[in-house]
Amino acid sequence: MTLESQITETTTRRAAYVAAEAAILTGQSYSIGNRSLTRADLAEVRAAIKDLTAELTALNGGNTFRIHRVVPRDNC
Repeated sequence: MTLESQITETTTRRAAYVAAEAAILTGQSYSIGNRSLTRADLAEVRAAIKDLTAELTALNGGNTFRIHRVVPRDNC
C-alpha cells in the first residue's frame, strides 16, 4: 500500500467517523417500552476520530516544528 493510498483511506475513514458522530449527536437512539437501543457509542467514535487524526498527522510527516527553551546560567 502506498503512502498516498494510506492517506486517502485514512481520510475516508475519518470522514465516516465524523458523519457517525453527527448522526449520534442528532439522536441515533430510541426506546420501545422498557428497552432502548443506541446504534453507536459516542465515546468510541470520538476516540476513533482522535486516533485517525493522529495517524493522518503521522502520515503527513507529523509536527516538524519543535520549541526549545534555553535558560542562560552564570557559572560563578
